[in-house]
Amino acid sequence: MKTHDQLMDIYHKVRRLTEDLCRTLTAEDSLLQAMPDVSPPKWHLAHTSWFFERFFLRTGPGQRPAFDPAYDHLFNSYYESAGSFHPRAQRGLLSRPGLDAIFDYRHWVDAQVLEVWQDYGDAQHGELRASEILEIGLNHEQQHQELLLTDIKYNFFAQVLQPSLRPERILPPDTPVPLLWDPLPEGVHTIGYQGKGFAFDNEKPAHRAYINPVALANRLSTNAEYRRFIQDGGYQRAELWLSEGWQWIRTEKLEHPLYWKRDARDAWSQFTLHGWENLRDHEPVCHLSYFEADAFARWQGARLPSESEWEVRAQREPLSGHFLDFESLHPLSAREGESQIFGDVWEWTSSSYAPYPAYRPLNGTLGEYNGKFMVNQYVLRGGSCATPGHHIRPSYRNFFPTTARWQFAGVRLAKDLP
Repeated sequence: MKTHDQLMDIYHKVRRLTEDLCRTLTAEDSLLQAMPDVSPPKWHLAHTSWFFERFFLRTGPGQRPAFDPAYDHLFNSYYESAGSFHPRAQRGLLSRPGLDAIFDYRHWVDAQVLEVWQDYGDAQHGELRASEILEIGLNHEQQHQELLLTDIKYNFFAQVLQPSLRPERILPPDTPVPLLWDPLPEGVHTIGYQGKGFAFDNEKPAHRAYINPVALANRLSTNAEYRRFIQDGGYQRAELWLSEGWQWIRTEKLEHPLYWKRDARDAWSQFTLHGWENLRDHEPVCHLSYFEADAFARWQGARLPSESEWEVRAQREPLSGHFLDFESLHPLSAREGESQIFGDVWEWTSSSYAPYPAYRPLNGTLGEYNGKFMVNQYVLRGGSCATPGHHIRPSYRNFFPTTARWQFAGVRLAKDLP
């Protein structure tokens, strides 16, 4: 249990980091929305503040009036029980309020949150206590910090000048690590959140899962390995693809991962948040859809792990990796003895995003946070180079549709054992 002062200290650090990620953006950059699945940076800045206003300041004791009643509609994301919301695909049309007004809104929310917390402490706010709402809000904002980076990357890639968000990065050695197989202990294991701190409702309850004989790769799959898949006709071989995936890549005319390009000399480069870089052989391949990850695994004579298998493997590892804290906004090459189980890229699993046995969503409006999305999506695990390091845990479940490519998503192979 965090103390009164600890929680408020974390609050201010999280809120400052969100603004720091946007420090080099112009007002024009902050309005970009290059496709419906990404949101403008300005909208992320406002929505994360709306979350605290709507679920903390307007509930419980010391209720505050709305900063601007119009913001309830403009910056609600998908909470049906909280009222109407602006269409997601049209967030890039919100030229007003301006960027300066959004920062004014953020700072007003921060001042009001501090005042309410100091005056009323951990009071009841509807279905939850004040500290519980603050922790949900902070974890929600950390999710949007990652989305800010992935959305800015896509927006900048789609922009004619293709600018960088951060200066050119200092690159560590790009050395190979042999692909080895790490067997898991067969039998019944417990997965799901088992601690006493914060976790989202979709990580609960802890429950038992049977693991058949299986081994997981000791590291993430690399650019060099994926390039060999391309050279072997991976995007032209229907037998490697799920039917829906095959139709999708044919319709979209896909031939390589998002952000890759090949020049006339057959040399590959990739677009990053640090600008264009030569493709590095031993960095983890990323920005793959579920369909691409699955086809690549088949080509390797392997498969994607289930989320239960992944979590059993992750329970043996310390919570460390290349996260947002490293300020290399791109995955890094593995080093000898480094599993990459956390950080670098989110790892696609073969598990559909579904409720755990006896799952119960939160009561009230915040019950819409996770449960209603448990259909037509697949689970990813482990966090990425854009994930705040204190945000991840072995039980954390991310989820995206099968065609999502703009996230830092990659592959860890699994293979069944006799």
